[in-house]
Amino acid sequence: MLLAVDIGNTNITIGVFDNDKLSSTYRMTSDKNLTIEEYTVLIRETLNDISVNDCIIASVVVGLDETFKTAVDSIFNIKSMILTTKIDTGVKIKLQNNEEAGADRIANAYAASKLYKLPAIIIDFGTATTFDIINSNKEFIGGIIAPGLRLQLESLGKFTSKLPQLNVQESKTAIGHNTNDAILSGVIRGTACMIEGLIYSCERELGERATIVATGGYCNLTAKYMNRQFDYVNQSLTLDGLKNLFELNQCLVH
Repeated sequence: MLLAVDIGNTNITIGVFDNDKLSSTYRMTSDKNLTIEEYTVLIRETLNDISVNDCIIASVVVGLDETFKTAVDSIFNIKSMILTTKIDTGVKIKLQNNEEAGADRIANAYAASKLYKLPAIIIDFGTATTFDIINSNKEFIGGIIAPGLRLQLESLGKFTSKLPQLNVQESKTAIGHNTNDAILSGVIRGTACMIEGLIYSCERELGERATIVATGGYCNLTAKYMNRQFDYVNQSLTLDGLKNLFELNQCLVH
């Protein structure tokens, strides 16, 4: 079995691959304050009775990748791979500073390049809402980073004195007739409008129509308020990209 581990700012998603099939997924909270010993216990309990042969880890949390790697390696007696720009990323990264390319975004880019017609725009709905742009030459040329839905709602509740703290949910109307509905319209519908506008702007700069791929928990909710629909919704895109990148670089650990 191969573990594909996506360490985000909020959650850690673990995919278990049996050959090419994603057989199961698990989630735990990202907490960089936990020790190696605590993660070892947590991983043992989560992956009880699963035989693991290999592991690849992508992380956007500084230091947590090494902590997780140490715990996994000690449990399964393996040598986990950490995704960085120092390994074969499968796509050519063409940023002003390639080291700024997030590991999850590299995984998304490579998965999209294998699965979909290029150019492609990958929109990932996580703590941040990110766009990753892959041109027709299979080059990761950059993207967009904006606050995610939950982060926007939390910020309004935290940094204003009278606005309530709301959870992510449907927006009933564009015109909010009470405070709650006004907030939801601004955040949920506003994000949908932002995404549509940015897709248009990116395609104009690319000079051609792109394949739009969405991933992440809130993509279906946001799509309800968009005229331009996603061409594909793939909730396992990052994990699939990690599996493919491991296969591309497995000579590094064997």
